[in-house]
Amino acid sequence: MTSLSLASAPPPETAASDRLADLTTLRVGGPARRVVVADTETELVETVRAADAAGEPVLVLGGGSNVLVADDGFPGTVVKIANRGISADVSDCSGATVTVAAGEDWDALVAAAVEQEWSGIEALSGIPGLVGATPIQNVGAYGSEVSQTLARVRTLDRSTGRQASFSVADCGFGYRTSRFKAERGRFLVLEVTFQLVLGSLSAPIRYAELARTLGVPVGKRVPSADVRQAVLELRAGKGMVLDDGDADTWSAGSFFTNPLLEPDAAALLPPDAPRYPGPEGTVKTSAAWLIQHAGFDKGYGNERAALSSKHTLALTNRGDASAADLLDLAREIRAGVRQRFGITLVEEPVLVECTL
Repeated sequence: MTSLSLASAPPPETAASDRLADLTTLRVGGPARRVVVADTETELVETVRAADAAGEPVLVLGGGSNVLVADDGFPGTVVKIANRGISADVSDCSGATVTVAAGEDWDALVAAAVEQEWSGIEALSGIPGLVGATPIQNVGAYGSEVSQTLARVRTLDRSTGRQASFSVADCGFGYRTSRFKAERGRFLVLEVTFQLVLGSLSAPIRYAELARTLGVPVGKRVPSADVRQAVLELRAGKGMVLDDGDADTWSAGSFFTNPLLEPDAAALLPPDAPRYPGPEGTVKTSAAWLIQHAGFDKGYGNERAALSSKHTLALTNRGDASAADLLDLAREIRAGVRQRFGITLVEEPVLVECTL
Protein backbone atom coordinates (compact mmCIF):
# COMPACT_ATOMS: atom_id res chain seq x y z
CA MET A 1 0.00 0.00 0.00
CA THR A 2 1.42 3.37 -1.01
CA SER A 3 0.34 6.86 -0.03
CA LEU A 4 0.27 9.68 -2.52
CA SER A 5 0.14 13.43 -2.19
CA LEU A 6 -1.88 15.19 -4.86
CA ALA A 7 0.57 18.02 -5.33
CA SER A 8 -1.55 19.52 -8.09
CA ALA A 9 -4.53 19.87 -5.79
CA PRO A 10 -5.25 23.33 -4.38
CA PRO A 11 -5.26 23.63 -0.60
CA PRO A 12 -8.67 23.35 1.03
CA GLU A 13 -10.61 26.58 1.05
CA THR A 14 -10.82 28.36 4.36
CA ALA A 15 -14.07 29.81 5.55
CA ALA A 16 -12.90 33.35 6.29
CA SER A 17 -16.48 34.57 6.33
CA ASP A 18 -19.90 33.10 6.88
CA ARG A 19 -21.10 34.31 3.47
CA LEU A 20 -21.90 31.23 1.41
CA ALA A 21 -21.47 33.10 -1.85
CA ASP A 22 -17.74 32.93 -1.09
CA LEU A 23 -17.86 29.12 -0.92
CA THR A 24 -19.89 28.28 -4.04
CA THR A 25 -19.06 28.41 -7.73
CA LEU A 26 -22.33 30.24 -8.48
CA ARG A 27 -21.14 32.98 -6.10
CA VAL A 28 -24.55 33.48 -4.50
CA GLY A 29 -25.89 32.72 -1.06
CA GLY A 30 -26.38 34.57 2.19
CA PRO A 31 -24.71 33.95 5.55
CA ALA A 32 -24.62 30.80 7.64
CA ARG A 33 -25.03 30.91 11.38
CA ARG A 34 -21.69 29.11 11.69
CA VAL A 35 -19.06 27.72 9.31
CA VAL A 36 -16.68 24.95 10.36
CA VAL A 37 -13.79 23.79 8.16
CA ALA A 38 -13.21 20.10 8.96
CA ASP A 39 -9.57 19.35 8.16
CA THR A 40 -9.66 15.75 9.41
CA GLU A 41 -12.13 12.91 9.23
CA THR A 42 -12.40 12.92 13.03
CA GLU A 43 -13.28 16.61 13.06
CA LEU A 44 -15.77 16.09 10.24
CA VAL A 45 -17.55 13.23 12.01
CA GLU A 46 -17.53 14.86 15.43
CA THR A 47 -18.83 18.19 14.14
CA VAL A 48 -21.74 16.59 12.29
CA ARG A 49 -22.56 14.23 15.16
CA ALA A 50 -22.59 17.11 17.66
CA ALA A 51 -24.81 19.28 15.48
CA ASP A 52 -27.20 16.38 14.87
CA ALA A 53 -27.38 15.63 18.59
CA ALA A 54 -28.19 19.27 19.30
CA GLY A 55 -30.89 19.40 16.64
CA GLU A 56 -28.85 21.95 14.69
CA PRO A 57 -29.48 22.18 10.92
CA VAL A 58 -26.38 21.05 9.02
CA LEU A 59 -25.25 21.79 5.48
CA VAL A 60 -22.27 19.71 4.38
CA LEU A 61 -20.36 21.57 1.69
CA GLY A 62 -17.65 20.21 -0.58
CA GLY A 63 -16.34 22.30 -3.45
CA GLY A 64 -19.62 24.23 -3.69
CA SER A 65 -19.90 23.44 -7.40
CA ASN A 66 -23.31 21.80 -7.42
CA VAL A 67 -25.33 23.95 -5.03
CA LEU A 68 -27.50 27.06 -5.10
CA VAL A 69 -27.96 28.72 -1.70
CA ALA A 70 -30.78 31.14 -0.96
CA ASP A 71 -30.09 34.83 -0.44
CA ASP A 72 -31.19 34.48 3.18
CA GLY A 73 -28.41 31.96 3.72
CA PHE A 74 -28.50 28.90 5.96
CA PRO A 75 -29.85 28.96 9.53
CA GLY A 76 -27.42 26.45 10.98
CA THR A 77 -23.92 25.00 10.77
CA VAL A 78 -22.13 24.68 7.44
CA VAL A 79 -19.43 22.01 7.54
CA LYS A 80 -16.78 22.53 4.87
CA ILE A 81 -15.16 19.19 4.03
CA ALA A 82 -11.36 19.49 3.89
CA ASN A 83 -9.99 16.10 4.98
CA ARG A 84 -7.17 14.82 2.79
CA GLY A 85 -5.47 11.54 2.02
CA ILE A 86 -5.00 9.07 -0.81
CA SER A 87 -3.58 5.55 -0.74
CA ALA A 88 -3.18 2.98 -3.49
CA ASP A 89 -2.75 -0.79 -3.52
CA VAL A 90 -1.32 -1.59 -6.94
CA SER A 91 -1.15 -5.11 -8.33
CA ASP A 92 -0.48 -6.49 -11.79
CA CYS A 93 -3.42 -8.84 -11.25
CA SER A 94 -6.10 -6.59 -9.77
CA GLY A 95 -4.97 -3.15 -10.94
CA ALA A 96 -4.97 -0.08 -8.70
CA THR A 97 -7.29 0.02 -5.71
CA VAL A 98 -7.25 3.72 -4.84
CA THR A 99 -8.83 4.98 -1.61
CA VAL A 100 -9.39 8.72 -1.41
CA ALA A 101 -10.58 11.02 1.37
CA ALA A 102 -13.78 12.93 0.64
CA GLY A 103 -12.01 16.30 0.82
CA GLU A 104 -9.53 15.66 -1.99
CA ASP A 105 -9.94 17.67 -5.18
CA TRP A 106 -11.55 15.53 -7.88
CA ASP A 107 -9.67 16.83 -10.91
CA ALA A 108 -6.35 16.51 -9.09
CA LEU A 109 -7.18 12.84 -8.54
CA VAL A 110 -7.91 12.42 -12.25
CA ALA A 111 -4.61 14.11 -13.15
CA ALA A 112 -2.74 11.84 -10.74
CA ALA A 113 -4.45 8.74 -12.15
CA VAL A 114 -3.38 9.67 -15.68
CA GLU A 115 0.18 10.35 -14.50
CA GLN A 116 0.34 7.04 -12.61
CA GLU A 117 -1.16 5.18 -15.61
CA TRP A 118 -4.33 4.17 -13.76
CA SER A 119 -7.03 4.05 -16.39
CA GLY A 120 -10.80 4.60 -16.13
CA ILE A 121 -11.56 8.14 -14.95
CA GLU A 122 -9.71 10.23 -17.56
CA ALA A 123 -12.94 11.24 -19.35
CA LEU A 124 -14.10 12.86 -16.09
CA SER A 125 -11.35 15.48 -16.24
CA GLY A 126 -12.09 19.10 -15.43
CA ILE A 127 -15.16 18.46 -13.28
CA PRO A 128 -15.03 20.82 -10.29
CA GLY A 129 -15.62 19.72 -6.72
CA LEU A 130 -14.37 17.18 -4.24
CA VAL A 131 -14.11 13.39 -4.40
CA GLY A 132 -16.76 12.87 -1.72
CA ALA A 133 -19.44 14.50 -3.84
CA THR A 134 -18.91 12.31 -6.91
CA PRO A 135 -20.85 9.19 -5.79
CA ILE A 136 -23.78 11.25 -4.52
CA GLN A 137 -24.59 12.57 -7.98
CA ASN A 138 -22.99 9.66 -9.83
CA VAL A 139 -20.99 12.32 -11.62
CA GLY A 140 -20.59 11.68 -15.31
CA ALA A 141 -19.46 13.23 -18.57
CA TYR A 142 -18.41 12.20 -22.07
CA GLY A 143 -19.78 8.69 -21.76
CA SER A 144 -18.19 7.95 -18.39
CA GLU A 145 -19.69 7.81 -14.89
CA VAL A 146 -18.07 7.49 -11.47
CA SER A 147 -20.06 4.31 -10.83
CA GLN A 148 -18.12 2.53 -13.60
CA THR A 149 -14.89 2.55 -11.56
CA LEU A 150 -16.14 2.91 -8.00
CA ALA A 151 -15.62 -0.03 -5.64
CA ARG A 152 -16.71 1.17 -2.21
CA VAL A 153 -18.05 4.23 -0.37
CA ARG A 154 -17.47 4.63 3.37
CA THR A 155 -19.95 6.92 5.10
CA LEU A 156 -21.30 8.15 8.39
CA ASP A 157 -24.93 7.09 8.68
CA ARG A 158 -26.35 10.13 10.45
CA SER A 159 -29.53 8.25 11.36
CA THR A 160 -27.52 5.90 13.61
CA GLY A 161 -24.33 7.86 14.24
CA ARG A 162 -22.30 4.88 13.00
CA GLN A 163 -20.12 4.34 9.99
CA ALA A 164 -21.48 2.30 7.08
CA SER A 165 -19.70 1.08 3.95
CA PHE A 166 -21.36 0.32 0.62
CA SER A 167 -20.12 -1.74 -2.30
CA VAL A 168 -20.93 -0.41 -5.75
CA ALA A 169 -23.88 -2.82 -5.99
CA ASP A 170 -25.44 -1.29 -2.88
CA CYS A 171 -25.14 2.36 -3.93
CA GLY A 172 -28.29 2.50 -6.06
CA PHE A 173 -26.55 4.23 -8.94
CA GLY A 174 -28.54 5.61 -11.85
CA TYR A 175 -28.35 8.56 -14.19
CA ARG A 176 -27.14 11.44 -11.98
CA THR A 177 -28.47 9.74 -8.89
CA SER A 178 -27.59 7.28 -6.13
CA ARG A 179 -28.78 5.94 -2.82
CA PHE A 180 -26.96 8.84 -1.18
CA LYS A 181 -28.92 11.38 -3.21
CA ALA A 182 -32.25 9.56 -2.80
CA GLU A 183 -31.78 9.54 0.98
CA ARG A 184 -30.48 13.09 1.01
CA GLY A 185 -28.85 14.15 4.25
CA ARG A 186 -28.64 10.68 5.75
CA PHE A 187 -25.18 9.61 4.60
CA LEU A 188 -22.02 11.70 5.00
CA VAL A 189 -19.38 10.44 2.58
CA LEU A 190 -16.01 10.05 4.31
CA GLU A 191 -13.95 8.10 1.79
CA VAL A 192 -14.30 6.64 -1.70
CA THR A 193 -12.44 3.66 -3.16
CA PHE A 194 -11.92 3.23 -6.90
CA GLN A 195 -10.78 0.18 -8.88
CA LEU A 196 -8.71 1.30 -11.84
CA VAL A 197 -7.02 -0.61 -14.65
CA LEU A 198 -3.25 -0.40 -15.04
CA GLY A 199 -2.00 0.98 -18.33
CA SER A 200 -1.45 4.13 -20.35
CA LEU A 201 -4.48 3.57 -22.58
CA SER A 202 -7.90 4.97 -21.74
CA ALA A 203 -11.12 3.13 -21.26
CA PRO A 204 -12.94 2.70 -24.61
CA ILE A 205 -14.20 6.05 -25.89
CA ARG A 206 -17.99 5.96 -25.52
CA TYR A 207 -19.02 9.48 -26.48
CA ALA A 208 -19.28 10.54 -30.12
CA GLU A 209 -18.19 14.16 -29.59
CA LEU A 210 -15.07 13.06 -27.73
CA ALA A 211 -14.31 10.44 -30.36
CA ARG A 212 -14.57 13.08 -33.11
CA THR A 213 -12.27 15.40 -31.19
CA LEU A 214 -9.71 12.61 -30.83
CA GLY A 215 -10.14 11.54 -34.45
CA VAL A 216 -11.01 7.95 -33.57
CA PRO A 217 -14.12 5.77 -33.84
CA VAL A 218 -16.35 5.20 -30.84
CA GLY A 219 -15.05 2.23 -28.85
CA LYS A 220 -11.38 2.94 -29.57
CA ARG A 221 -8.83 3.18 -26.75
CA VAL A 222 -6.22 5.94 -26.91
CA PRO A 223 -3.60 7.30 -24.49
CA SER A 224 -5.34 8.49 -21.32
CA ALA A 225 -3.32 11.71 -21.40
CA ASP A 226 -4.82 12.50 -24.81
CA VAL A 227 -8.33 11.90 -23.48
CA ARG A 228 -7.72 14.18 -20.51
CA GLN A 229 -6.38 16.97 -22.72
CA ALA A 230 -9.26 16.66 -25.19
CA VAL A 231 -11.88 16.68 -22.42
CA LEU A 232 -10.32 19.73 -20.76
CA GLU A 233 -10.40 21.55 -24.10
CA LEU A 234 -14.01 20.55 -24.78
CA ARG A 235 -15.12 21.60 -21.30
CA ALA A 236 -13.25 24.90 -21.53
CA GLY A 237 -14.94 25.62 -24.84
CA LYS A 238 -18.30 25.23 -23.07
CA GLY A 239 -17.33 27.31 -20.05
CA MET A 240 -17.28 24.20 -17.86
CA VAL A 241 -13.78 24.66 -16.41
CA LEU A 242 -13.65 27.16 -13.54
CA ASP A 243 -11.94 30.44 -14.41
CA ASP A 244 -12.03 33.48 -12.12
CA GLY A 245 -11.75 35.74 -15.15
CA ASP A 246 -14.62 34.20 -17.13
CA ALA A 247 -18.20 34.78 -15.94
CA ASP A 248 -19.34 31.96 -18.23
CA THR A 249 -17.80 29.59 -15.66
CA TRP A 250 -19.51 31.18 -12.64
CA SER A 251 -22.13 28.48 -12.64
CA ALA A 252 -23.13 25.17 -11.09
CA GLY A 253 -22.25 23.35 -14.30
CA SER A 254 -25.24 21.83 -16.05
CA PHE A 255 -28.29 23.29 -14.33
CA PHE A 256 -30.78 20.75 -15.70
CA THR A 257 -30.41 17.00 -16.20
CA ASN A 258 -31.02 15.42 -19.57
CA PRO A 259 -34.62 14.09 -19.55
CA LEU A 260 -35.25 10.36 -19.56
CA LEU A 261 -38.44 9.72 -21.52
CA GLU A 262 -40.68 6.77 -22.15
CA PRO A 263 -40.52 5.73 -25.83
CA ASP A 264 -44.03 7.08 -26.57
CA ALA A 265 -43.08 10.49 -25.18
CA ALA A 266 -39.79 10.52 -27.06
CA ALA A 267 -41.65 9.79 -30.29
CA LEU A 268 -43.47 13.12 -29.92
CA LEU A 269 -40.25 15.11 -30.09
CA PRO A 270 -39.28 16.75 -33.40
CA PRO A 271 -37.43 14.37 -35.73
CA ASP A 272 -34.12 16.19 -35.28
CA ALA A 273 -34.20 16.08 -31.47
CA PRO A 274 -31.31 14.06 -29.99
CA ARG A 275 -32.21 10.58 -28.81
CA TYR A 276 -29.95 8.17 -26.95
CA PRO A 277 -30.62 4.83 -25.23
CA GLY A 278 -31.44 5.38 -21.57
CA PRO A 279 -31.69 2.99 -18.64
CA GLU A 280 -34.56 0.50 -18.36
CA GLY A 281 -35.85 1.11 -21.88
CA THR A 282 -36.05 4.88 -21.61
CA VAL A 283 -34.87 7.37 -24.20
CA LYS A 284 -32.51 10.15 -23.16
CA THR A 285 -32.73 13.50 -24.91
CA SER A 286 -30.65 16.67 -24.58
CA ALA A 287 -31.74 19.35 -22.13
CA ALA A 288 -29.45 21.83 -23.91
CA TRP A 289 -31.18 21.10 -27.23
CA LEU A 290 -34.63 21.52 -25.66
CA ILE A 291 -33.65 24.82 -24.07
CA GLN A 292 -32.23 26.25 -27.27
CA HIS A 293 -35.16 25.08 -29.41
CA ALA A 294 -37.62 26.52 -26.91
CA GLY A 295 -36.21 29.95 -27.79
CA PHE A 296 -33.48 30.40 -25.19
CA ASP A 297 -30.20 30.99 -26.98
CA LYS A 298 -26.72 31.23 -25.50
CA GLY A 299 -26.45 34.41 -23.44
CA TYR A 300 -30.20 34.67 -22.84
CA GLY A 301 -30.98 36.61 -19.69
CA ASN A 302 -29.87 39.95 -18.32
CA GLU A 303 -26.82 41.70 -16.91
CA ARG A 304 -27.13 39.78 -13.62
CA ALA A 305 -28.14 36.21 -14.53
CA ALA A 306 -27.95 34.64 -17.97
CA LEU A 307 -27.30 31.44 -19.84
CA SER A 308 -23.65 30.98 -20.62
CA SER A 309 -22.54 32.48 -23.92
CA LYS A 310 -20.87 29.13 -24.61
CA HIS A 311 -23.49 26.56 -23.57
CA THR A 312 -27.24 26.73 -23.01
CA LEU A 313 -27.22 24.24 -20.13
CA ALA A 314 -25.31 26.51 -17.73
CA LEU A 315 -27.02 29.31 -15.81
CA THR A 316 -24.38 31.87 -14.90
CA ASN A 317 -23.85 34.70 -12.47
CA ARG A 318 -22.68 37.61 -14.57
CA GLY A 319 -21.12 39.23 -11.52
CA ASP A 320 -23.94 40.71 -9.49
CA ALA A 321 -26.67 38.06 -9.49
CA SER A 322 -28.70 37.01 -6.48
CA ALA A 323 -30.03 33.52 -5.91
CA ALA A 324 -33.47 34.93 -6.71
CA ASP A 325 -32.22 36.17 -10.10
CA LEU A 326 -30.93 32.71 -11.00
CA LEU A 327 -34.08 30.99 -9.81
CA ASP A 328 -36.24 33.38 -11.83
CA LEU A 329 -34.22 32.57 -14.95
CA ALA A 330 -34.40 28.83 -14.26
CA ARG A 331 -38.19 29.01 -13.82
CA GLU A 332 -38.57 30.93 -17.08
CA ILE A 333 -36.53 28.36 -18.98
CA ARG A 334 -38.31 25.41 -17.39
CA ALA A 335 -41.72 26.91 -18.22
CA GLY A 336 -40.68 27.64 -21.80
CA VAL A 337 -39.47 24.09 -22.40
CA ARG A 338 -42.62 22.67 -20.82
CA GLN A 339 -44.83 24.85 -23.01
CA ARG A 340 -42.92 24.01 -26.20
CA PHE A 341 -42.27 20.29 -25.70
CA GLY A 342 -44.41 19.14 -22.77
CA ILE A 343 -41.30 18.13 -20.82
CA THR A 344 -40.53 19.42 -17.33
CA LEU A 345 -36.82 19.86 -16.81
CA VAL A 346 -35.35 18.77 -13.47
CA GLU A 347 -32.65 20.82 -11.80
CA GLU A 348 -29.29 19.19 -11.12
CA PRO A 349 -27.83 21.40 -8.34
CA VAL A 350 -28.88 21.01 -4.73
CA LEU A 351 -31.19 23.90 -3.76
CA VAL A 352 -30.54 25.09 -0.20
CA GLU A 353 -33.34 26.97 1.59
CA CYS A 354 -35.00 27.70 -1.76
CA THR A 355 -37.13 25.92 -4.34
CA LEU A 356 -37.66 25.97 -8.08
